[in-house]
Amino acid sequence: MTRRHFLAASALGAAGAVPTPPNVVLILADDLGYGDLSSYGAKDARTPHIDALMSAGVRFDRFYANSPVCSPTRAALLSGCYPDVAGVPGVIRTHEANSWGYLSPKVDLLPKPLKAAGYHTAIIGKWHLGLESPNTPIERGFDHFHGFLGDMMDDYYTHLRHGENYMRRGREAIQPEGHATDLFTRWAVEYLNARKAERRPFFLYLAYNAPHTPIQPPEEWVARVKARQPGISDKRARLVALIEHMDDGIGRVVAALKANGQYQNTLLLFTSDNGGDLNAGGTSGPLRSGKGDMFEGGIRAPMCAVWPGRIPPGTRSGCDGLTMDLFPTICEAAAARPPEGIDGRSLLPVFEGKQTTLPARDLIWVRREGGQRYQGQDYYALRRGDWKLLQNSPFEPFQLYNLKDDPAEQTDLATKERKIFAELSTALMRHVQRAGRVPWQRP
Repeated sequence: MTRRHFLAASALGAAGAVPTPPNVVLILADDLGYGDLSSYGAKDARTPHIDALMSAGVRFDRFYANSPVCSPTRAALLSGCYPDVAGVPGVIRTHEANSWGYLSPKVDLLPKPLKAAGYHTAIIGKWHLGLESPNTPIERGFDHFHGFLGDMMDDYYTHLRHGENYMRRGREAIQPEGHATDLFTRWAVEYLNARKAERRPFFLYLAYNAPHTPIQPPEEWVARVKARQPGISDKRARLVALIEHMDDGIGRVVAALKANGQYQNTLLLFTSDNGGDLNAGGTSGPLRSGKGDMFEGGIRAPMCAVWPGRIPPGTRSGCDGLTMDLFPTICEAAAARPPEGIDGRSLLPVFEGKQTTLPARDLIWVRREGGQRYQGQDYYALRRGDWKLLQNSPFEPFQLYNLKDDPAEQTDLATKERKIFAELSTALMRHVQRAGRVPWQRP
């Protein structure tokens, strides 16, 4: 069946077979590299459940996280704005001396327009946008929260960070037992089961902390990978096992959707918050570098969207999308009104095959960080068409690459293409001025 015939058949059957509005399930992995799924070229990993999602809808080849690190991308996802415009240019951490963002009280998060459209909203898993009032999930609009407030766990089984317990159910501190990936999977399935008898549509944001460090998969999963892949390094085997363990959990979530009769009327999205951690054994496939850097490997992420009857299965897109675009995309699918002035643009027409690209725009990435390498300063990247301006430290000169001619970002054209360099750097300065109006520190 051609895409045109698929869309026509879907339209004819929509009134009777596919009720609206849809449920929405957004699954976010943590530090999953562009080359760490078998569907994206990993030869040593088996991720059948994520791969099945990639085949069941539209897979993106050039989808980007809004930052090469965690908190800024999550802020962009839930605000529809660039991270620094939402007050989160860097990672929010336990200790104020090493925390580089504060979620702005002036931005409306995604639960607000969805609740106005009749949705029940839930987050299960990693929050990472505030450790205390007023920037906790329930206070920022979610109806249900079952997960972890912090940046990372020091142990997947104790769930502590710096000796503190950030596990919560709603506002209540909890001390569950078990591997964090299994807990988040189980809680997601429990939530889906609880919504089975409800007519009200739901939005479930399922944010795994896998495969973020510490690389701590269940040992039986490590043994399985090593038995299958003779000669694989211990570091790589453990990361692959952690990814495959998460993939198994995602399979259980999808199975619950199907068993409950929810799958057919669910928009299901999957992506990662940034590139893979190369120091932990991650890979970016053919792309340069990984987590923390503004090269493609640090910011490009796997992504797919599935919506039976609306998104043609087995399709691929070369459209450039950003995490913040998922906010207006979900709003459009849910017939919800997004706030005025957000930066994201709806990808729904691309998902449905009605268009192949979005209108031309500049794409901007930001990260603020501490330590001797960064010293509390921002560094940026900006892309306009095939041209990309970037730096990987606030103290190094900007580099300029043409991604069409040089997708591996090997030839710096900053001194040769001075006109392009000036145009992009001027556009970036305008963004810095705009974002500079938004405080990023706790009042």
